Amino acid sequence: MNVHGTELAVEVDGEGPAVLFVHGLGGTSNFFQVQADALAADHRVIRVDSAGAGRSGLAEGISIESHADDLAAVLDALDVASAAVVGHSMGTLVARALAARHPGRVSALALLGAVAEPAEAGRQAQRDRAAVLRAQGTAAVAPGVVANALSEATRRDRPEIAAFVRELVMRQDPEGYARNCEALAAATDPGPVDPALPLLLVTGDEDRVGPPAVSHDLAAAHGDATVEIVPGIGHWTALEAAGPVTDHLRKFL
Repeated sequence: MNVHGTELAVEVDGEGPAVLFVHGLGGTSNFFQVQADALAADHRVIRVDSAGAGRSGLAEGISIESHADDLAAVLDALDVASAAVVGHSMGTLVARALAARHPGRVSALALLGAVAEPAEAGRQAQRDRAAVLRAQGTAAVAPGVVANALSEATRRDRPEIAAFVRELVMRQDPEGYARNCEALAAATDPGPVDPALPLLLVTGDEDRVGPPAVSHDLAAAHGDATVEIVPGIGHWTALEAAGPVTDHLRKFL
């Protein structure tokens, strides 16, 4: 689908109320495969590879806000008035920006491994990663992603998850990945989630990228959110806890 001059990979499955999935940095729409398969039985499931990620093309000026505007355009093209939005990692900032910039297009918000606006050290780390990607490619950053974002138990007991995360990272276009790292480095807080918007937050108790404190802070600002902390998992929430995350989403939706 051509969106704002960039070809974006868009998958649509099932019929029913719309659910839009938004992947995070280094991910693709395949990150949500288990949840998409389950929800497509009674929902219209929409998945998009963000500009510069996965099967989608490069774009100039990639930012949290540009991703949000792209998603609103996808909903327009599919004639979807509003959708429940499920975001992961950097995608939680995009999902929140979509709700803030396009009021009424988001009917409910589920944030997996929610992240906050980066501190300066985090911004510099993303700029440094972008430089490494351009100089050395994805192979130079994949081991660090696997080591830092998955729980010890996942790496030890479920090596297939670690292998899939490595494959997601390795298959990224280095320049697209770099531009998305820079988008995260430049990210600002989208603001509190509208208290009228149903909000679910799910993260792992060993998530160092989107720690439980971030989810609790968002829930406190919202006032009526559901927070689920899954034991024994890290940041790749929908992979490390595929069954529990699917169950939480089904109940929420």
